[in-house]
Amino acid sequence: MKEFRQFGAYGLILDNDRILLIKKNSGPYDGKLDLPGGTIEFGEKPTEALKRELMEEVGIEVTEYQLFDADSITFDWQFKEDVLLKVHHTGIFFKVLNYKNEIKKEMIIDQVNDDSLGAEFYEISKLNKKDLSAIALLELEKLGYKLN
Repeated sequence: MKEFRQFGAYGLILDNDRILLIKKNSGPYDGKLDLPGGTIEFGEKPTEALKRELMEEVGIEVTEYQLFDADSITFDWQFKEDVLLKVHHTGIFFKVLNYKNEIKKEMIIDQVNDDSLGAEFYEISKLNKKDLSAIALLELEKLGYKLN
């Protein structure tokens, strides 16, 4: 089985019992709700990736953050009809404590932002496991939430 590795920085933006999630438009989490963030580029610090990715995917400028967790998961992804990939997704997760700008609920797909359809806050108690990316579910559980 072929392997696909993803290493990224992600933001946990909480507002009471709500969390900011993006709607994925491609990749292993296509159609799922995911944490905003993404790939750490060559030579980029995780905090730089966090700020860049949240500007690209959500339209916000992160001004204050705190390291929360670093972890990984593995799962199978049916990439194409005849191609099954073993995904290893590693993330560094930051609680975003403060930011500037309005959150963009809808994003235009372009070269800079190719996998987020925008973001919005979701009531955590109303989220369903099947609607979430594996990495988002992992972090919500670490935050102490039990989902259906």
